Amino acid sequence: MYSLIPVVCAQDITALVRALPGSVAQGLIWGIMAIGVFLTFKILDFADLTVDGTMATGGVVTVMLILKGWNPVAAVAVAFVAGMLAGLITGVLHTVLGIPDILAGILTQLSLYSINLNISEGKANQAVNVDMYNLVVSGRDNPAAIVTVIIILAVVIALMYWFFGTELGFTIRATGCNPNMSRAQGINTNVAKVIALVFSNGLVGFAGGLLSQYQGNFDVNMGRGSIVIGLASVIIGEVLGEAIFGKKLNFSGRLAFVAVGSIIYYIVIQFVLWLGLPTIDMKMFSAMVVAIFLAVPYLRGKAKNSYRKAAKGGAGKC
Repeated sequence: MYSLIPVVCAQDITALVRALPGSVAQGLIWGIMAIGVFLTFKILDFADLTVDGTMATGGVVTVMLILKGWNPVAAVAVAFVAGMLAGLITGVLHTVLGIPDILAGILTQLSLYSINLNISEGKANQAVNVDMYNLVVSGRDNPAAIVTVIIILAVVIALMYWFFGTELGFTIRATGCNPNMSRAQGINTNVAKVIALVFSNGLVGFAGGLLSQYQGNFDVNMGRGSIVIGLASVIIGEVLGEAIFGKKLNFSGRLAFVAVGSIIYYIVIQFVLWLGLPTIDMKMFSAMVVAIFLAVPYLRGKAKNSYRKAAKGGAGKC
């Protein structure tokens, strides 16, 4: 039987340690995107596939504006607005035109591919040099990037915690929990869905802007697979948070653990790369990681139910 131990022992552990800061920095940036996915997937119960296109939109808008002389901070702010517009399109397709949620996201995602190429003047990738521009984050300085993104994440989590404590935030949460009951209470669920999609994709576009600065370039395919990473981060964070805090985990804690889940996901991917496994199988490994963490809550719940049934059966015999 093939053993993983000889493979691990044959690798240079220091190479893995050196790569960890980069994995943490990328994980934190993708954590912002994952919070956007959390907003639609967990709160709104909306399967939004727009994010694969929105991530790249945020990246291309940021890079092109920087190349045209914009301040990198202002460029990321515009990327946030661009992401919001993408979410608005998906929301209109779904609520006004009656297109199913998954298909509405796919249609917007496909459109964004062409839009992104038009923004980048027909080029599939564009570079932005950290030596020429004062970027918000850069892969050349991972410690500074980690601190910067942690501060940004703290602000994002605080704002979302406040927002979902407002009346508008409660209407969005109610729409996700029970849309029929929400409509019976006079809530315009269509408006709630559009607002959630707008803010969700705004965060994804913002993350795309930061990622393009961190890696020093934009690529038209940089957002491909974003929904998988986002879902993986949400599920990993949820499983880990509940395992540590149980029912005591509040809303802000759940958001924080989404970012933690993103970091863990990138560390796992870095570990796979460190083992020297084929990079062409990376998508398969990503899917396997997501599948494992998706199965954990189900299997854990099933085990608890089996234990309870066994306990009741034993008590009945006594």
